[in-house]
Amino acid sequence: MPWLSVMTFAPLLGAVVLLLLPKDRHALIRGTALLAAGISAAAAVVVFFGYDVSRGGFQFQERLPWLPQLGIQYQVAVDGSAVVLLLLTGIVIVTGVFASWRIAYRPKDFFALLLILVTGVYGVFSAVDLFFFFFWYEVAVLPMYLLIAVWGSTNREYGALKLTLMLVAGSILVWVGLLLLYHASGRNSFDFFLLQQVQFSPEVQSVAFLLLLVGFGVLAGMWPLHTWSPDGHVAAPTAVSMLHAGVLMKLGAFGILRIAMTLLPEGARSWLPLLLVLATVNVIYGALSAMAQRDLKYVIGYSSVSHMGYVLLGLASFSLVGTTGAVLQMFSHGIMTALFFAMVGAIYEQAHTREISAFGGLVRRMPVVSCCFILAGLASLGLPGLSGFVAEVLVFLGLFQAQPWPVGALAVLGVAITATYILRLLARVFFGPLDEKWQHLQDGTPLERVGGIVLAAFLVGVGLYPAPLLTLISSSVLPVVRRLGGIE
Repeated sequence: MPWLSVMTFAPLLGAVVLLLLPKDRHALIRGTALLAAGISAAAAVVVFFGYDVSRGGFQFQERLPWLPQLGIQYQVAVDGSAVVLLLLTGIVIVTGVFASWRIAYRPKDFFALLLILVTGVYGVFSAVDLFFFFFWYEVAVLPMYLLIAVWGSTNREYGALKLTLMLVAGSILVWVGLLLLYHASGRNSFDFFLLQQVQFSPEVQSVAFLLLLVGFGVLAGMWPLHTWSPDGHVAAPTAVSMLHAGVLMKLGAFGILRIAMTLLPEGARSWLPLLLVLATVNVIYGALSAMAQRDLKYVIGYSSVSHMGYVLLGLASFSLVGTTGAVLQMFSHGIMTALFFAMVGAIYEQAHTREISAFGGLVRRMPVVSCCFILAGLASLGLPGLSGFVAEVLVFLGLFQAQPWPVGALAVLGVAITATYILRLLARVFFGPLDEKWQHLQDGTPLERVGGIVLAAFLVGVGLYPAPLLTLISSSVLPVVRRLGGIE
């Protein structure tokens, strides 16, 4: 069974079916969207449990010639890291459909675009032909403009345009870097496995790595190219925010790990100081900026910038422990931010405001929503027993093991700042006296509560028993660390 193709094309087929349905059949439209998302998520679960850790490497391989004259073929396969991120995508898209159940304006078009977007995400995580990697990368990015501009809220046109222009600019750099590898290899092929065998010259590695680092770094929210991200978060509808922060930002970090660091180890070593500096600024700047925000979505948006800094620091550790922590942080942060945005959407749908100062005591009217948000906040600040703690500890251990101590110390300082603004946010919004104007609030819809509980369960489950994910991830990042000459 070609599970990776089923996973990738089920949402696309669902989008096509949606476009053929009558626009006034809202229940059928929602059911179709949920079925398509559910099939892809089920395929991701099958791949997760079917991956043979003892064998390792790339599995579930499929290959089909597409343009053999140009060395382009439809080729998919997954290693342990990709398997974990595919599972993350399946979880987020299903809960995102739950969170969008109340979309009343042109739901057919909304769900079709949402499914096309997630098709691109699945394609990126499973592609091992660099042409199709870039193709799916673009498919994942471009629907964001319409999803935000049409169904968004605050400054939606500005947020959509800024996001699209920044991400397209980054994509141009990625495409130039990939074309440089294609021609410099002398193989006339985009095959990832073939390019792994090529020893690129130091000059090519240095130039190509910088192009890919900056290009992928835009989508990863890397400072100072991050400014599109918080504005995009605030403007986007709930499900798009969940996918944006939960999954799309991971595409950038995944591209740095899978392509830039794996194919260009000398380039990675030469630009390591730059990556360390930018990642450290990400952590501190993002946390301080989040502390200054008054809008719930802006807090989460800048928090995402800070947490993606931990991912980049883990990758820059060049150690097995730190790199494993970076990939686990991608998974943990994806679940955490999806839960954050889902619960903010449940509040905004009824309160029609996200101003922190307007709330207080919401736990009395919205106990399930409040508990889910609080749990995400505790995962964000690294509370032991939750997934964020495991990921951050691994990143810190890798940093102190492989890099000068100031880098690790500054990263730990970021955790202290995060704890400050998260605890202050939770106290202001969910505790204290309840304003009379919020007496009408309900505890979200049943589907919103189910989605929140599912996401919260993964935060707790991975925090208490991370071994299955860590085994998968470490088996896939070990060859990369060895190529980099890092610490095993």
